[in-house]
Amino acid sequence: MSIYGESDKTLLQDLGYRLRRARLRRNLSQEQLAHRAGLNRTTISEYERGASTSTLTLVQVLRAMEMLEELETFLPEPGPSPLDLAQRQGRQRQRASGRRKTGNHEDPDKEGPSW
Repeated sequence: MSIYGESDKTLLQDLGYRLRRARLRRNLSQEQLAHRAGLNRTTISEYERGASTSTLTLVQVLRAMEMLEELETFLPEPGPSPLDLAQRQGRQRQRASGRRKTGNHEDPDKEGPSW
């Protein structure tokens, strides 16, 4: 079944299950994690059961478990769009400007007698 066919409640329960497994892999109790995250133990328990919580709570829990880099996997920084790339492609230099000389030196690009 596609993830889009899952209910929001099922997805939250899966997220809670994954966070619980990550906590247990780090050998942390709910109380220890709550203390590190600055949260109440019941908040951790609710999160692990799939209760709806804030994004701030997720960030606090991930920070306390030293897993903030998982946010990059969760929602990576978008690169340039194909349209941006095409527009940049059109702005590439077409020719070199050459060196310009200052002072009384002759400019070889100027037209005139070449004696």
